[in-house]
Amino acid sequence: MKKTNFSLSALGMAVGLAASGVAVNVSAAAPTLSEAQFEQAKTIYFQRCAGCHGTLRKGATGKNLEPKNTKKLGQERLEKIITYGTEGGMNNFDDILSKDEIKLMASYIQLEPPVPPEMSLALMKERHKVYVEPKDYPTKPLHGRNWENFFLVIERDVGKIAVIDGDKKEVVAHIPTGYAVHVLKAVEHHEGMHVDNPGRFWYVMGRDGMMTKVDLWQTPEKMKVAQTQVAYDARDVAVSGDGKYVIGGGYWPPHFVILDAKTMEPLKVVSARGVNVDGEYVNESRVAAVYDTPMAPSWLVSMKELGQMWQVDYTDLDNLKITKIDTAKYLHDGFYDPSGRYFQIAANASNKMVVVDTKTQKLEAMIDVDKKPHPGPGANWVDPKCGPVGGTTHLGVGKVTVWGNDPAGHPDQAWKVCYEVETDGAGVFIRTHPKSDYVWADQTKHPEPEVQQSIQVISKKTHEIVKTIRLTEKKGYAAVHIEFNNDGSEVWTSVWNRADSKKANGEIIIFDAKTLEEKARIKGLFAPTGKFNVHNRVNHVT
Repeated sequence: MKKTNFSLSALGMAVGLAASGVAVNVSAAAPTLSEAQFEQAKTIYFQRCAGCHGTLRKGATGKNLEPKNTKKLGQERLEKIITYGTEGGMNNFDDILSKDEIKLMASYIQLEPPVPPEMSLALMKERHKVYVEPKDYPTKPLHGRNWENFFLVIERDVGKIAVIDGDKKEVVAHIPTGYAVHVLKAVEHHEGMHVDNPGRFWYVMGRDGMMTKVDLWQTPEKMKVAQTQVAYDARDVAVSGDGKYVIGGGYWPPHFVILDAKTMEPLKVVSARGVNVDGEYVNESRVAAVYDTPMAPSWLVSMKELGQMWQVDYTDLDNLKITKIDTAKYLHDGFYDPSGRYFQIAANASNKMVVVDTKTQKLEAMIDVDKKPHPGPGANWVDPKCGPVGGTTHLGVGKVTVWGNDPAGHPDQAWKVCYEVETDGAGVFIRTHPKSDYVWADQTKHPEPEVQQSIQVISKKTHEIVKTIRLTEKKGYAAVHIEFNNDGSEVWTSVWNRADSKKANGEIIIFDAKTLEEKARIKGLFAPTGKFNVHNRVNHVT
């Protein structure tokens, strides 16, 4: 077979980028890959690497992987890093990639990345599909189940979500969506707007930029009602408080798209490119978290590489008003305080939690935390000393950091670190419930299996770890993500079968929220990761 040096496309994989993403590399020192190897590596990079290291490999949550850096490390060192991971927050891949695949990826990231194609509004409209017309939507639930205690569960690598009845612990449906769904959102509680039956319609964002609308009132085979691809690589979605619009944020192209929430027709594309907080122009300004604001008719849109939060007024799409709030890099994910006024978001590279006041549309505070904070959808609770607090896990260190977040009632503690809890390993998600005595944190980013497969339970009263629960001991499997049921009596955790994610070997293990004892298991799931309880998410229950 003829050998050719190919340059890197960080994106095309799985979304059909054109062959123009392949370019000859004339450097004598560069590794050589066949065309088939290049295509295989493209797919792996998109699935496993692009989220942290970026489409153009300039880095953000993960390290910069441009050739000027990777060539210095060399093939052997790169293979070791990919194999074993690091305690700084990178997973080991020896349990999900073969030795040949690891060798391939070490070669691949030493090649120059080309710029992937853009996506126009016209192309999005071509990729808009309606499966059930809005006029044919049912006027009442058709399945006789308590849909407000449904859990929508990401089935990552098969490109589906599972809908699970939280009362009966039964899988209701497996719905084809985009690849590696990252987030699901419905209309959430808003002070000035009202929607009938909030939580009925959900909008699902896949990492391939495919946004899917799901109707929980339908029979299982008809729950998928519409779909539109808004990017080639994407992460988040949010619905306007009046249920009229839905917004999707793109990693590539760097833009956000506003759609008609009823029909899923794309209406407007807004570029995210711009000048960052350091005064430098950024071509790859990825849109990470996107949230509706409970106290205003606007969305908060986090510009990861710019270090800015954009507050986007959706009352007039033709004359779109955007307030750009300078904060810190690299903005990733966040959650509201209990009042719904302040948005608390992680700035990974700056080791800070950023707080934005959605009423004044200004930066409220920046809290120094530890290495690479990552709260996921976050957690709020009441501390005996500091009053209302919020907390985060970290991708780069085993620690939970807790800060005061009630400037009205506890001004002396507001936006200051209240306490820290040392955990066994770096984590991705932290969750609690107002009725719970505990805060739960995973440790998914630690490379050692014993830690990676365990979740730790922390007392709100004593700040001590009261229990470490190992969910699995199977090689290539990890413990990830926590979600409570609607009344706070149960805690749902995921056994993520990373090693054979396209087989129905994943599980959800359910614990009694008070006794911390195992209560039930739901088997037959494909790589279950994030879980979203309808009632809790719609009502901002953390």
